[in-house]
Amino acid sequence: MNILVTGAAGMVGTALIRNLEALRDGRNRTRPGLEIGEIYAYTRESTAEELDAWCAKADFVFHLAGVNRPQDPEEFMRGNFGLSSQLLDALRRHGSRAGVMLASSSQASLCGRFADSAYGRSKRAGEELFFTYGEETGARTAVYRFPNLMGHSRPNYNSAVSTFCYNLSRDLPIAVHDRNTELELLYIDDLIEGLFDLLEGKEKRCDYDGLDAVPNPNGRWCYIPVTHRATLGEIVDLLEQFKSQSATLLMPKMPAGSFAKKLFSLYLSYLPAERVKYALKMNCDARGSFTELVHTLDCGQVSINISKPGITKGNHWHNSKWEQFIVVHGHGLIRERDLSTGEVLEFEVSGEKIESVYMLPGWTHSIENLSQTEDLVTVMTCNEIFDPAHPDTFFEEV
Repeated sequence: MNILVTGAAGMVGTALIRNLEALRDGRNRTRPGLEIGEIYAYTRESTAEELDAWCAKADFVFHLAGVNRPQDPEEFMRGNFGLSSQLLDALRRHGSRAGVMLASSSQASLCGRFADSAYGRSKRAGEELFFTYGEETGARTAVYRFPNLMGHSRPNYNSAVSTFCYNLSRDLPIAVHDRNTELELLYIDDLIEGLFDLLEGKEKRCDYDGLDAVPNPNGRWCYIPVTHRATLGEIVDLLEQFKSQSATLLMPKMPAGSFAKKLFSLYLSYLPAERVKYALKMNCDARGSFTELVHTLDCGQVSINISKPGITKGNHWHNSKWEQFIVVHGHGLIRERDLSTGEVLEFEVSGEKIESVYMLPGWTHSIENLSQTEDLVTVMTCNEIFDPAHPDTFFEEV
C-alpha cells in the first residue's frame, strides 16, 4: 500500500510518517495485516508536479495539510479549501480509487463558538469537498474533526499544552487566564493508532450532536475514541509536579492510559539538554553508599545500595515495612531471623543470577558482601517512603 501524506512536516504528519516507516521496515509488528510500500511526503516545499505524480500512485491519502494561523483570514479558504480541491482534482484526473482521509477540526461544528469564523467556514467547506468526492467516485472517505491535539509541536503557536511544557521546562513564565477552562485533548499516539485502525478498515464512525461525537457505524464523520478532558489548572498543576520530580524524587500517579502518563511523556520531550540528566544524593560512608532513586505516592520507593568488600549492612527489623533486595552486581549473603521463633533464613545471591528476596516484617535482616575485591550492588524497593519521624526501623543483630 502506497501512502501519500500532505502536511508531512507538521506535528501529526511527522509522527504519522515516522510510524508508517516503522511498520514498513518491520520495526513495528503490532499491525501484521498492514503492508506499507512507498510513503510520499507532501510539504510546503513540494511542487504541484510532485503532488500530481504521487496522486497517480497512492493507494491511500492522509490529507493533514491546513492553515490555522495565517496573516490574512482569506488564507484560511485558500489553504483549507484550495489545497483540498487541488488534491481531489489530481486524484480524479488519474481515476484513482485511493481512500482519502481529511483532518478537520471540532471548530468546524455549526454549534461551536467558531462556527462563523473564517477558520470554521473553511474547514466545513473542505469537509463538503471530501463528502462530495466520495459520493461521486465511490472512494472510501474518512473525515475527522479533531479536538485540541497534544503532541510535540512548536511552542507559543497554537497549543497551550506545548507552550506550558516548553516554558515550564525552561523556567519561563506561563499565562493562565482561567484555571477552570476545560480542554478536550487528543494525544498524538492515540491519534496515530486511530489512523492505523482506519488503514485496517476498523475506524470509528459518528454523527455530531452539537460539538459531541455520537457513535454511529454508518455515520458521516470518523473520530478517535480515546480523548481526555482536563482544565488548564489541572494541566499546569501536573506539569509543576513533573518539573519538581528531579528534586523531590516523587513520581505522581500515572496509571496506564491516563492523561498524566501521556502528559509526562510530552513534558519530557521538551526538556533542554541540561535537564535531561540530574544528580541524586548519595549517602556515603566507609561501608559504601545508599541512594534513593524514585519515590511514588502509593508504592513506596526504589533505592540503590552499594556495599564495599566484606561489609555487612542492615541488622535491623521493621513492624510493617517490607522490602525487596535484588543484587545486580557482586556476590552476597542475605540473612533473616524471625524475632518470634528464632528461625533463620539464608540466601546466597549474585549478580550472575538476578533474584528478588523479600525482607519480611518482624524479621531482622542483613546483607553481607562476600567478595573481598568487588562492590556488592543491590536494588532495594520498599513499600513506603522513608519517614525520619516514623522510621519503623530498629537495630538488632541477625
